[in-house]
Amino acid sequence: MDNKEKIESQILKLEEKYKDSGQDLSSYLDGLLYQRYLTYWDYIHLDTLLSLQVPRTYFPDEEIFIMYHQITELYFKLILHEQKQFVDHKAQDIDFYIEKARRINSYFEALISSFSIMIKGMEREQFLQYRMALLPASGFQSAQYRMIEVYATGLENLVHRDERDRFSSSNPIEELFENIYWKKGATDIKTGEKTLTLKQFEYRYTPRLIRIAKQVKNSTIYDKYLELPEEKKNNTKLIQALKTLDINANINWPLMHLGSAHRYLGKESGEVAATGGTNWKKYLPPSFQKVIFFPEIYSKEELNEWGKQWVDHMFNPEKLKMGNA
Repeated sequence: MDNKEKIESQILKLEEKYKDSGQDLSSYLDGLLYQRYLTYWDYIHLDTLLSLQVPRTYFPDEEIFIMYHQITELYFKLILHEQKQFVDHKAQDIDFYIEKARRINSYFEALISSFSIMIKGMEREQFLQYRMALLPASGFQSAQYRMIEVYATGLENLVHRDERDRFSSSNPIEELFENIYWKKGATDIKTGEKTLTLKQFEYRYTPRLIRIAKQVKNSTIYDKYLELPEEKKNNTKLIQALKTLDINANINWPLMHLGSAHRYLGKESGEVAATGGTNWKKYLPPSFQKVIFFPEIYSKEELNEWGKQWVDHMFNPEKLKMGNA
């Protein structure tokens, strides 16, 4: 096909595309003539993006704090982008599942490997001062991360460890959600009451999270795996990709936060309270929470040893190698 024939073919396809719009192709071509050229900065809204960092204090390192959390939320959005495709997929295509899990892991690994920005990239003295201007806001309030958990597995696997034996997938979504593990991490250490941080979060996001949980009930990533025929469930590459996802989300990522909390909030005479009063010492260690997205793919020994890496992290953080849980 020569260039003229190619152009004629493309015109026919365009006419077919626009015939139901109420306008003929000529009108759309006129619009194309008038349209200005696209630039990189307009396409990604660069000026807007760079204007979104608005510190509440004059400490220089607060801007680092803001930007890193914004970057984190963008990575969370990428993870959710892949998860939604995973749970919507109907064909039980193993290669598709593996590729989606690989992409999710690549985003988590980028976050995990970059977390030294939070651990070592800010002055502790500055952090301890500007953080007081952020109350009661907390990274605990990341709704996108809660969505990542809900898309990954059934709420019965996210119930707090101490209560998990009392619940199953047959319990109502609302009941499971009320007993979800992270709510225990946002209770006041002294009174046991819900912190303002948690109250704010529940008011804004509970309806949305419950709606998502109902939408993906029986079709989470874990459900997609469980539905596979045995020969597909035993696919080594798929199992490894899911294990890596589990370890990245529920061991390596919390361990990075634990290291950051000890760096900035730990002190010889006790611990500095987290913003919002969250109980980070009991909330962050993976072996305390024992959140596991895909429990069926592990041996009993693996389940028993889950999260033990946090002990090594506590006594020698340098021993913890990124991505090697």
